[in-house]
Amino acid sequence: MSDAALTRIAEALERVSPPPGALPDFTQASAYLWHVAPDRLQPVQDVKRVSLDLLVGIDRARDTLRANTEQFAKGFAANNALLWGARGMGKSSLVKAIHAHVSKTHALKLIELQREDLPSVGRLLGLLRAAPDQRFVLFCDDLSFSHDDEHYKSLKAVLDGGIEGRPENVILYATSNRRHLMPRDMIENERGSAINPSEAVEEKVSLSDRFGLWLGFHPCDQDQYLAMISGYCAAYGVTIDAGTLRAEAIEWQQTRGARSGRVAWQYFTDLAGRTGVTL
Repeated sequence: MSDAALTRIAEALERVSPPPGALPDFTQASAYLWHVAPDRLQPVQDVKRVSLDLLVGIDRARDTLRANTEQFAKGFAANNALLWGARGMGKSSLVKAIHAHVSKTHALKLIELQREDLPSVGRLLGLLRAAPDQRFVLFCDDLSFSHDDEHYKSLKAVLDGGIEGRPENVILYATSNRRHLMPRDMIENERGSAINPSEAVEEKVSLSDRFGLWLGFHPCDQDQYLAMISGYCAAYGVTIDAGTLRAEAIEWQQTRGARSGRVAWQYFTDLAGRTGVTL
């Protein structure tokens, strides 16, 4: 076979399975996105997040996660964390806000990993292990698994397993609406159809057990909902009569059929637009 033919074959193989990219210059940004095919870390210069002091009604989760993150950033032992519970109550916002707060005084990088890219997590950990002078928070948002989803087995290696284990310079924070990351009917189906029901269920729920911290997020009450909006108004300089604000905010949440931090922000976005304030 000619050299030209061998070269073409090699180039075709590289296109099918390109080699992983080199580690980026971690001075470029404080946050990165993990991509596959080819494997690479993309710097994110402007992370979409809110200030830590604007997150209302989640004081215990805020203080616990901040202390855990500060321990890790200082090089001490810290736990992986699962933030679970009501939708729209600031789970992912808290992770990003904590990172922004801690990275002001410590060299800490945030890396977002998409759920569908979990099978590649071993390669990502290999890259991060090659940068021992850096500390990384690996962030997986809206994590959950369906009945035929085997991605959870990849995640177990990050949390606990494998010969090498998780690199000491990496910690995992994940958010989910489910405490056990899998729908109840899936767990019940395993219990009803398995030869050994207890072992089948244990396999499914053991994933969440591997997180050292479980931080629960619960629906907010009306006072907390209004306090969120008042905090946004003060932070962005939006002026409105208190009675009008209260009436509009309550009507807004009634039309949405829900009350949460996300609904509060959506109302405030509308209010800021109507009053000519740029966010």
